[in-house]
Amino acid sequence: MKRFYIGIDTSNYTTSAALFEASECRFYSNVKRLLTVAEGERGLRQSDAVFAHVKNLPAVTEEAFAELCPESLAAVGVSATPRDNEGSYMPCFLTGEAAASTLANAAKKPLHRFSHQAGHVMAAVWSSGSPDLLTKEFLAFHVSGGTTELLLVKPKTVGFDITLLGGTLDLNAGQCIDRVGVAMGLEFPCGPKLEELALANTEKVEKAKLSVKGCECNLSGVENRAAKMLADGRSREYTAAFVLDFIGRTLLALTENALDGGEMPVLYAGGVMSNSIIKKMLGSAGFDARFAEPRFSSDNAAGCALLTAAAEEGWAFWIR
Repeated sequence: MKRFYIGIDTSNYTTSAALFEASECRFYSNVKRLLTVAEGERGLRQSDAVFAHVKNLPAVTEEAFAELCPESLAAVGVSATPRDNEGSYMPCFLTGEAAASTLANAAKKPLHRFSHQAGHVMAAVWSSGSPDLLTKEFLAFHVSGGTTELLLVKPKTVGFDITLLGGTLDLNAGQCIDRVGVAMGLEFPCGPKLEELALANTEKVEKAKLSVKGCECNLSGVENRAAKMLADGRSREYTAAFVLDFIGRTLLALTENALDGGEMPVLYAGGVMSNSIIKKMLGSAGFDARFAEPRFSSDNAAGCALLTAAAEEGWAFWIR
């Protein structure tokens, strides 16, 4: 008999729902809808994000659960907080929690709550084909518009104990990318278009001095440099390549400092990590780097669905 697990995630960027079936160990759906941001804007206020999720959820869940057999639904999972820290809270996650709670109550099925961060890590573990990371410590980077964090991850029976080791002291990597992109006239979120511009660059990119100390970094300087480049008439292609090179080298320096000559798997998750330029830089550095597939790297509900399945039946559906 089929055993379906639902995941719902409502971040400040994306409305997501996923449907996982345990007996076949596969996803039937992993549906995402970006929240609409007005031209020239660099993000959404929480009140606007909540309203956007309320509008998106009916269509997203209808598509995601199209193949769901109601009698085979086993449990529902949702991202209820940004992180596992005490007091971690963002209003946008209340919309997903309300939808998931309503669904679970109507179906008389268990509801499991996880953090958005744990979902990102789980989706990356899954899509990188790394079941070994469910049984040993590893480093993880969560790099997105809302987060640029270096984490020490210790697996537990379901989910992870996550300790913050470092990250940005000012701008997040995704914020930096989006701000530079908007300044160029790109549509928000700007990551894919900025990558296209960078790949079209034919000039040698200046290796600007990084702002990295131990496991912490500053990224606001690269935004200021990019703004000056554009004002001075440098091409958008060169400026995009400069920004992505700076971010990639910053992540590389943070990784090397965290490893400190030791050996440990390093898992990269979050929307920024779908960038091919940054992935190539990190993947060729000589340590055990692992990456989520692009569709599991940006905001999604797949990790939440997997954690829900594990909460109900352990990892036997994957680790056989």
